[in-house]
Amino acid sequence: MPLEVVTTDSKQALKEFIEFPYLLYRGDPFWVPPLRIAVKKLLDRAKHPFYTNAEAEFFLARRDGRVVGRIAAFLDHNHNKFHEENAGFFGFFESTNAPEVAAALLGAARKWVFGRGAVLLRGPVNPSTNYECGMLVDGFDSSPMVMMTYNPRYYPALLENIGLRKAKDLNAYVSTAAAVKLEKIARVADRKLAKSGVTVRPVNMKDFDGEVGRIWNVYNSAWKRNWGFVPMTREEFFLMGKEMKQILEPELALVGEAGGKPIGFALALPDINFALKRAGGSLFPTGLLKILYYQRSIKSLRVIALGVVEEHRNSGVAAAFYATLVRTARKLGYSGDCEMSWILEDNVLMTRSLEVMGARHYKTYRIYEWP
Repeated sequence: MPLEVVTTDSKQALKEFIEFPYLLYRGDPFWVPPLRIAVKKLLDRAKHPFYTNAEAEFFLARRDGRVVGRIAAFLDHNHNKFHEENAGFFGFFESTNAPEVAAALLGAARKWVFGRGAVLLRGPVNPSTNYECGMLVDGFDSSPMVMMTYNPRYYPALLENIGLRKAKDLNAYVSTAAAVKLEKIARVADRKLAKSGVTVRPVNMKDFDGEVGRIWNVYNSAWKRNWGFVPMTREEFFLMGKEMKQILEPELALVGEAGGKPIGFALALPDINFALKRAGGSLFPTGLLKILYYQRSIKSLRVIALGVVEEHRNSGVAAAFYATLVRTARKLGYSGDCEMSWILEDNVLMTRSLEVMGARHYKTYRIYEWP
């Protein structure tokens, strides 16, 4: 039977779409199985708030009745309106090591978005840059941290042989709280904060919804000039906040304020992937117990966000965020790796700051384009 690409037009096909990675990565020591219930929720076009301003189609590649690949195609109206372009996106890409499978899947996604007015295909994003995104192209020797991607070594070649080219690289840096050279950055932070009057505090968990609302405004302002940034709707941001609350360390979620008004935000999350890896993608019958058990042993962190609104970027609050996160991580006993990601390859200021603190570049993720 020849290779065929079909849409997931039934519950059974969607189940196959979700299940395929668990078969493809079986035996891979570095892959972290996502919770099936979380993937299903993210793909729910009727209920997930991302799809309020986006269209999507999900495709399966089959050969001899067996699934050999999958891909999702997105038309993100929020992105195109914000950037004034006509881009289509792909994500949730998985394939066996077969060029014809990858070509058929990318071709189907490209045809779908071009049929709706797009003039290029960009990805992978799952389903936008506000979620897991990028294809791993360097750093295959360890598991990804929370909300970062992982894929086989052969994936980049599959895409590049079709004709996709690099749009932007996203870098991950790593150090440990103990190894960070804190003295210089702490001095800079203390001096500038004293002069600017800016303060840094942890989030108020007793007013969590109020804090999420304030941080949402900062997020959409502080990141607006970043390459690939997509503004999040209030509903989308609140859902993400609700999901993160389950693993949040309040002292590692920081708000910078000037005159009582939020002007910056920083967040480091415990690497819940350490616990998820043991659950195998399911909460029941024993997955939840395994997550709760291994969650107590998490020693690594990922700094997932650090941003300041434009008019306060010389206030010292960014340095204060780093200094506070490092001190708090040491106090709370996070002695493992601390990943700072992702950093745009041309963000020279952030890259130099990380290198001054002793961090090293250890993984590279790539966003591709296909005109």
